[in-house]
Amino acid sequence: MLSAFVHAFRTPDLRKKILFVLFVIVLFRLGSTMPAPGINVGNVQDCVDIASEDSGGIFALINVFSGGALLQLTVFALGIMPYITASIILQLLVVVIPRLEALKKEGQAGQTKITQYTRYLTLGLAILQATGIVALARSGNLFGGACNKQLLYRPDSIPSFMLIVLTMVAGTAVIMWLGELITDRGVGNGMSILIFTQVVATFPGAMWQIRQVNGWTTFSLVILIGLVIVAAVIFIEQAQRRIPVQYAKRMVGRRMFGGSSTYIPLKVNQAGIIPVIFASSLMYLPALMAQFNSSAPWAGWINDNFVRGDHPLYMATFFILIVFFAYFYVSITFNPEEVADNMKKYGGFIPGIRAGRPTQVYLGYVLSRITAPGALYLGLIALIPMVAIALIGASQNFPFGGTTILIIVGVGLDTVKQIESQLQQRNYEGFLK
Repeated sequence: MLSAFVHAFRTPDLRKKILFVLFVIVLFRLGSTMPAPGINVGNVQDCVDIASEDSGGIFALINVFSGGALLQLTVFALGIMPYITASIILQLLVVVIPRLEALKKEGQAGQTKITQYTRYLTLGLAILQATGIVALARSGNLFGGACNKQLLYRPDSIPSFMLIVLTMVAGTAVIMWLGELITDRGVGNGMSILIFTQVVATFPGAMWQIRQVNGWTTFSLVILIGLVIVAAVIFIEQAQRRIPVQYAKRMVGRRMFGGSSTYIPLKVNQAGIIPVIFASSLMYLPALMAQFNSSAPWAGWINDNFVRGDHPLYMATFFILIVFFAYFYVSITFNPEEVADNMKKYGGFIPGIRAGRPTQVYLGYVLSRITAPGALYLGLIALIPMVAIALIGASQNFPFGGTTILIIVGVGLDTVKQIESQLQQRNYEGFLK
């Protein structure tokens, strides 16, 4: 991986792209530390310090995706989370709404239209999330009652409230623009790199907190276990089942086409990180409802069982939801019937399997079998921070595990692959030297 970056910096155009990405990342982190207008920075920082000692917090996942900017109420407080949510919703709606499915099949023009819908939905979700977060900060419930200090300079002023909401929504729009700039002029997927940046931003602080609380021995042990986890995640993320496909020869005019062999790559973790995000969002809903209706009898039971991540019932429910959403997401993103029809249309077949319905049944069988270890792997990886909370008293944003490692490894591997592919295009020698 390091050699790929070294060779990339030796290539002038690739060096410009990488430096441009680094420049955008610096701007992105600057906006993530710049407080929104009307925010009492001193009181907010005191509350963040108090809340960091508690392993709970219903906004822990969103705070990870914002690089810690959410609870500090900065310009980029919402981070990339509204765009992620909008993208997931559009992916689900493409399966449900025929019009969106038709747009997806139109190619680049249809995909551009879906991207435009994603932008509009992102801004709508940003307005809702910003209004909710500022309202919680205004009422003093942003930190779940752990801190009662006044977070806004003028909490009773409606114009000040609207200005903070507008600033956060505008910050989300700027984040989308920066992500598209990286995709167009840089290296890799812009949104993925911004997610990577926000997640990595919390990594050193979380590691140093473990050192301060538990000492050098536990810190060294966490580093060692973390390296093993990273190696295991890389191994699983790269693992795939390759189903061979043979294409028959056919005559088109006076020319013969086909006769080639290829394969269908089915990854072990076909769903990626989406099931963890789905499950985390559902797990935070009961805690959020209990927070708004804390006097109800059921709110006490939810606060005892579904707020702290180290509770056994919370862990079991979270694991089951991840496995369920892994199968659900794979079923809507990979359609064996469509793949079998396309293979039959172009004269392709799996050796030993008849084209058409038998191919569809075979692909569904293989997909269900390979999704099982992938779903279990996602569930176990997501439980690592919760086990760490129970064993060593780590914070909710334990660095080695869950969404953090999946994002770091996934985006890192994808970016390195794109850099290597561009290097191969520029350094391909061919037959003549």
